[in-house]
Amino acid sequence: MAPKGGNQDKEEIWPYKITIGICAMHRKATSKPMRAIMKKLIECYGQWVDFFIFPEQVILNEPIENWPLCHCLVSFHSTEFPLEKAIAYVKLRKPYVINNLDRQYDLLDRRTVFKILSDNGIEHPRHGYVIRGRPNEPDTELVEHPDHIEVNGEVFNKPFVEKPISSEDHNVYIYYPSSVGGGSQRLFRKGTMSIKGKNVKSWHINNRSSWYSPKSEVRKEGSYIYEEFIPADGTDVKVYAVGPFYAHAEARKAPGLDGKVERDSDGKEVRYPVILSNKEKQIAKKIVLAFGQTVCGFDLLRANGKSYVCDVNGFSFVKTSTKYYEDTAKILGNQIVRHYAKTKNWRLPPDMPQPPILDLGLGDDPPMITTPSGKLAELRCVVAVIRHGDRTPKQKMKLVVTDERFFALFEKYDGYKKNEIKMKKPNQLMEVLELARALVSEKQVRRI
Repeated sequence: MAPKGGNQDKEEIWPYKITIGICAMHRKATSKPMRAIMKKLIECYGQWVDFFIFPEQVILNEPIENWPLCHCLVSFHSTEFPLEKAIAYVKLRKPYVINNLDRQYDLLDRRTVFKILSDNGIEHPRHGYVIRGRPNEPDTELVEHPDHIEVNGEVFNKPFVEKPISSEDHNVYIYYPSSVGGGSQRLFRKGTMSIKGKNVKSWHINNRSSWYSPKSEVRKEGSYIYEEFIPADGTDVKVYAVGPFYAHAEARKAPGLDGKVERDSDGKEVRYPVILSNKEKQIAKKIVLAFGQTVCGFDLLRANGKSYVCDVNGFSFVKTSTKYYEDTAKILGNQIVRHYAKTKNWRLPPDMPQPPILDLGLGDDPPMITTPSGKLAELRCVVAVIRHGDRTPKQKMKLVVTDERFFALFEKYDGYKKNEIKMKKPNQLMEVLELARALVSEKQVRRI
């Protein structure tokens, strides 16, 4: 396959550099996270690996026989990416693949995602499917009532979630019961929303992730998955796994809460660091292995002491985290170097940087507390105002003075320069005491 060179003399530690090819749409391949990770990877493993990016015009327009050669392929699906061509390239050239390309088709159908989660014992929302107009699949019966629907005889009370079967369609609706006013919250990808079936981009929705509609009836065209609504205290957790033994997690305000996106001073969506429980770490490991995706993101909902996976996104990176970029670079670099050392019978470089040592299921769970609403929640921090108690409480008396001797004392210790004086030395305190005694004595003389 691919580039060759050197011999495999066991005395030679590393005969030639391993070439990593980034095969993805230009916007993804040159994104800030990808650039940061690859820069760090070359810093740590540049003696043994190198990388290049497949030109987008080559991916889209050239036959796979003309695609550049590489030893290791990092490739993932996104809008307009020709996944079938990438799969054919792998079969032709047989590079070492980081994320299984054939399995990425599983991520495009939400039904398949839920089935894989179910087969691997991973908690997920109760759900049902409505199929309409799909080839070789019978249409599903749906019966709609004011505050619930029946899907193949299974009842979903409002609130419930309606998602398109295709995971590339992000127009998700949440329907509310009449007891809270009815209507629906319509979620969309930030900066893009669907109007009459077409995705429309507009500047005025960049700071929104959903909008409220008074319409309470479910959509009558297209195929959808209906999920039981899981109350998660207004947040959802984004988990980013890199291999089975690493997972980074962040929380954000749930898009269905009020539709407003919280942003920081740099215009980035506000995210909060989250400590994963042992069970959640095991969920991350299961998802990586079950879906065949070394780099993989998924969404968690935490409710009543349980964690539910409501979506698996496939290849995705944390937007802003230097620590995550460094860890990901070391994990991928180490994995690639070790793979070729093993398959080519090369000696491992003795000075090769090691990946982060991570605890996946051995450490303590984060503390949980009961909120005023009665739900379990992760304790993130404790804020306390503490004052020492090893001093006698101060006995203070504040008064306004007009005697010129006080002003003279104020001037003596540069009070006019500092706008205050602090008198702590015994001789200074004695001056104040003597002045106070003199004033008291004078007052007493006047009364006589």
